[in-house]
Amino acid sequence: MNLDDRKMKILKAIIRTYLDTGEPVGSRTISKYADLNLSSATIRNEMADLEELGLILQPHTSAGRIPSDKGYRLYVDQMMEEKDREISDMKELMIQRVDRVEVLLSQMARLLAANTNYATMISAPRYRGSKLKFIQLSRMEGGKLLTVIVIDGNVVKNTILDICEEISQEELLSLNVLLNSALNGLSIEQINLEVITRLKEAAGDHSGIVGAVLEAVANAIRLDEEHPQIYTSGATNIFKYPELSDGQKASELLGAFEEKQQLAELLNETLQQDSENTGIQIYIGEETPAEAMKDCSVVTANYDLGEGMRGTIGIVGPKRMDYEKVVGTLKTVKEQLDSIYKKNQ
Repeated sequence: MNLDDRKMKILKAIIRTYLDTGEPVGSRTISKYADLNLSSATIRNEMADLEELGLILQPHTSAGRIPSDKGYRLYVDQMMEEKDREISDMKELMIQRVDRVEVLLSQMARLLAANTNYATMISAPRYRGSKLKFIQLSRMEGGKLLTVIVIDGNVVKNTILDICEEISQEELLSLNVLLNSALNGLSIEQINLEVITRLKEAAGDHSGIVGAVLEAVANAIRLDEEHPQIYTSGATNIFKYPELSDGQKASELLGAFEEKQQLAELLNETLQQDSENTGIQIYIGEETPAEAMKDCSVVTANYDLGEGMRGTIGIVGPKRMDYEKVVGTLKTVKEQLDSIYKKNQ
């Protein structure tokens, strides 16, 4: 049976409300659903159509409606289709295995927020002893040099350097070859004084540029290790839950997602306290390390891209969150990330 979007939304609202309360559901209750934006009269007309289709029943005169077996079946079938599509979307996104991990993680944060209706956060992979994979120097206007630095996990760092000397395109190409030949696969600890001296001597008149690039490389690797990037999405979803939409609570939560310091500390602690079996942890209320989330529940999962590259995915919602759905979703994402990246190494 194919229903238009409005009828399907109303049927879902009736079923979800009935599952929560066990009481017949009236049009005024349904009209409070934020995503419907329909009058009680319009909803009553749609409910009459749903009753005529045999999808809802009126158990008593003047009472609200309850789902029929036929209504439950339609709801369950569509729910299963939606879940299959969600998992398929996640797999397709990860199978693409985009070259830049930060692009994938940013997309993943948005996808999780849309699928769960909660706030999401994902830390970029961390790896002590990150190694340099690639450097690209490009000229810009105004005596500037764009330095693109790629480290383990295909994490990209861009830095703009001010240079006080003229350099031709051929000379720049030679510097790119020199730097990549000497530094590819080295960690920050391995880029020692001997390596630096040898590179500067080989660069000749452009030793100053080499020194600036090496400093940028060191800063990029240290920053990645000490202050990993946090990707977030869906922070405004907290307004959907009355217990979290209180002015002060909402302000503190939004502040935490904007500043990200509390998120970084929480995700780092989770990474250090990895669960032995699943890598999934659940913090409820006061158990949550982040002060701004003491009225929330936080579910986290650690992912592993291989070769020590690990990070954490977190979902933040009310204490009454759908734990089964959230844990299942995180397991799917974690397993796909783990398997796809390790398989393609």
